[in-house]
Formats: sequence, C-alpha cells, structure tokens
Amino acid sequence: MVAEYIYAGIFAVLLGFCLLYRSQGKKNSVKERGSTKIGNESVKNTSNGECWWNNGEHADVIVVGAGVAGAALAHTLGQDGRRVHVIERDLTEPDRIVGELLQPGGYLKLIELGLEDCVKEIDAQQVFGYALYMDGKNTKLTYPLEKFSSDVSGRSFHNGRFVQRMRNKAAAHPNVRLEQGTVTSLLEENGTINGVAYKSKTGEELKAYAPLTIVCDGCFSNLRRSLCDPKVEVPSCFVGLILENCRLPHANHGHVILADPSPILFYPISSSEIRCLVDVPGQKVPSISNGEMANYLKTVVAPQIPTELYDAFIATIDKGGIRTMPNRSMPAAPHPTPGALLMGDAFNMRHPLTGGGMTVALSDVVVLRNLLKHLQDLNDASSLCKYLESFYTLRKPVASTINTLAGALYKVFCASSDQAKNEMRQACFDYLSLGGVFSTGPVALLSGLNPRPLSLVLHFFAVAIYGVGRLLFPFPSLKRFWMGSRLISVASGIIFPIIKAEGVRQMFFPATVPAYYRAPPLK
Repeated sequence: MVAEYIYAGIFAVLLGFCLLYRSQGKKNSVKERGSTKIGNESVKNTSNGECWWNNGEHADVIVVGAGVAGAALAHTLGQDGRRVHVIERDLTEPDRIVGELLQPGGYLKLIELGLEDCVKEIDAQQVFGYALYMDGKNTKLTYPLEKFSSDVSGRSFHNGRFVQRMRNKAAAHPNVRLEQGTVTSLLEENGTINGVAYKSKTGEELKAYAPLTIVCDGCFSNLRRSLCDPKVEVPSCFVGLILENCRLPHANHGHVILADPSPILFYPISSSEIRCLVDVPGQKVPSISNGEMANYLKTVVAPQIPTELYDAFIATIDKGGIRTMPNRSMPAAPHPTPGALLMGDAFNMRHPLTGGGMTVALSDVVVLRNLLKHLQDLNDASSLCKYLESFYTLRKPVASTINTLAGALYKVFCASSDQAKNEMRQACFDYLSLGGVFSTGPVALLSGLNPRPLSLVLHFFAVAIYGVGRLLFPFPSLKRFWMGSRLISVASGIIFPIIKAEGVRQMFFPATVPAYYRAPPLK
C-alpha cells in the first residue's frame, strides 16, 4: 500500500514537471513569434515581418489611424464580423483644441453605430443650440429637436476623452486589433493597394496585408497624396483657451460672437470649463512667446466678448496655456484606387467654425458600413473599387451640406472693408433673429439634421434677398439699388465656388451619377 502511494507521488511529480516544461515552451514560443492576444483571436508577427491572424490568414481590413473616424469604423466593421487591424501612431490621449462639439446629427449617427455610450462618463455637456452676438445685440438659435427623445442633442467634451472612449470600445471587440505604430507607406502591386508598411512601437519594421486598407490618419495625413488630389487651404487659425470659474450667458449653448476681424466661439467642454476659440484670419498669428498674442487678445478680442466672460478671459490669458491650430479646408477629390479608401480629415475637411467635422466622419462610416454589409468577400480589388465609387456619391447629402455651410458662414461672419460684405453679414444676423423657420431652417442644416443642399442654397439666397429688402426699405435710391446688386454678387461669389468644389452634379443630382446605382459584386 505504501509503495503504491510512493509510485503515485513520483508519477505526480514527473507529470507536474512535464506540464511546467510544456507551459514554459508555449510561453517562449509565443514570445519569439510576437503574438498579441486580442479577445478570442491572436495576431502574430512572423519572422519575415508580416502580421497574421491565428488562423494563418491576413486581416480583412486595415484601418490607418484611430481618431474618431478610424475608431468608429473599426468597431463597426468588427461588429459586422470583419477582422480589423488598426494602426495608430500614438495611443496616448489626444490633446486638441478642436473636435470638441458633436452636432445632434452626429449624435444620431453615433446611436446608429451603437457608440452613444462613448459620450458618457467623460463629463460631456448637452448642447441645445447657439447664441449669436453682434454689435451689442444677441439672439438665441435652438436646434429643432421636437421630434426626437430628450437624450438627442449636441454634445461638447474634451476631444481626447471622447477619442479614448472610442478606442477602448473598438479595442474591446474580439475582431479588432488596435496597435501603436507609424504607417510609412502603402504597399502597392500592379496598381492595387494590398496593405501597409509600418514601424511598431519598438521600432520594428513590419508589413500588414489586407484586401482593403482604409486611411483615416487625420488632417496631417502623409498617405493621402496617392489616393486623392489634395487642395488644402488654410483660411485662418484658431487660438484656443480654456476658461474656468465662469458661466456662459446662455447655458448649454454654443456662443458665436461676430467680432472684428472674425468670429469668436465659446462652448462648454466640461461642467467647469469653457472652451474659447478666437479665429485669426490668415496663416500667421501673433507670437505667443514674446507677448504679442496676449496683447492682441486683451486689446482686440477682449472688448468684443460678453461682459459675463470678460474677467475669466483676462485671467486665462494671464495664466498662460494659449494654444494655436491652423484651420484647414479641403474638398473631397478622390482617386478611386483598388484596395484602398480615404476617410475622415485625411479625405475631406471644412472650416471648423460650425463644428461639423465629426458629424461628416460618422455619417461616412454609416454609409460605408451599409455598402460593405452586402459583401462576403473583399478580395476582388477591382470589382470592390468600382462598387465603392458609390460611396463618394452617397455621402454627398450630409457632407456637401455641412461643408458648404461651414465655408459660406465663415466668409459671411468675417468683418470686411467692403460695405456689401458687411451688409450681407448684418442681413444674416437679422435673418436668423427673425425666429421660426428663418432660424430653425439654417440651424437644422448646420446641425446635420437636414442634409439637403438645396435647402441650404435657398436659405443662403433668402438671406441675400432679405438684405436687399433692408437696403431698399423704406426709401429706395440708385445708391441702395447698386449696393443691393453688389450684395447679391457677393453672395454668389461666396457660395458658388464652394458648390463647384463639392461637385454640382453629386450635390444636387446624385441620381444622375452612374455610381449611385452600383450593385455589389456577385462574388
């Protein structure tokens, strides 16, 4: 009996050593091959620098960049069963002075994508409209939200907190691998993009392959040139500050001051902080280091802001922490390329005055998701490229409305030495102050709730005609007739070039574009 216990003990010890050896061998094997566990799957970096999923296949989609567009897209495609490899240059929390206001139309897209919880637990503030200030007068413009639940509104927040929530949501999905790395180039073979070359966080040079690569690497994209014809304009710069220990005159509203020379914005980004963005026309701003900026803000800007914010504004300037960022505008001008697609700010930008960038990006994600849902196989690059040409047309109602409005409003809201332009500016303020459809119509366009380019054009010229009426009433004269005709000319000169850049046919007659009817490949 004792011998049996001794033999059993020896057997147990030997079995334990075998299991320990096997376990250690597996750990070493995993370490050598660079495997990273992602949910229920793992991705391996093989000895030749290629990334594979644990079933020996490549990812279905590579997403370059994990900002708002990239993170939302990764989560959405992962939900649809795609294996998504996301490569982001820097996974630390972003610290930006824009991308802090999500319009109600964008929040509805967030709900549609199942990402609405990303605005929770970040001290986000509900936004219900705007307060517009000009020459000592102000008017309140409210989002037309009567048809929606009480949860639907705009949201304002720290951009970095929102982006990190989106990244965490995407990375938690078993079909998504989120990796820190810098994409150096697209891999091309016979005119088809089949992946990317990148450097990992440790500096290792790697390659990742997938039948579809989606580039969402932001406004500073170094990959867009091979996928579109970038015509980037920098009409102005934002000077950003954060005001503390003060309250906005109109709670839960963005504030737009039609100042001289250009607009000033205020909106809450937490329960105790207010973001101030001062627009400075051109690409050159006063120097922060030698005190020119502080002097400019105190002498030129401060006298034009609401008195309720004056003390906090001056205190913030004295405290420091002034930041600047160029405002970029770039119409979408894609080169349909087999195996690749551009999205987000890498693809299309507009002046951030109206806070429409995230709404356009999330709308684009919804459009692309709906297109790809019909496809089981993404490997036929040429057929997929032809099919996805419809993306550029289907995105137009939302994108072109917001883009055109942003560009037009910025030009209208800036002060000018041209009397006709100033008449247009005054007409716009007075038109919006009328209330009713005269305010809810433009605000519905701005908020992404009414993505109809034709409505935008009608309201824009209604403002111009209203301005002419103001000039002619009650005593018309030849001088006033001349100024009225110049006002119409100014309005046309503002909006028509923007419409031309967006594409007249795609904006107003999308059903005439052949790609509009493009059916998914049969394969």
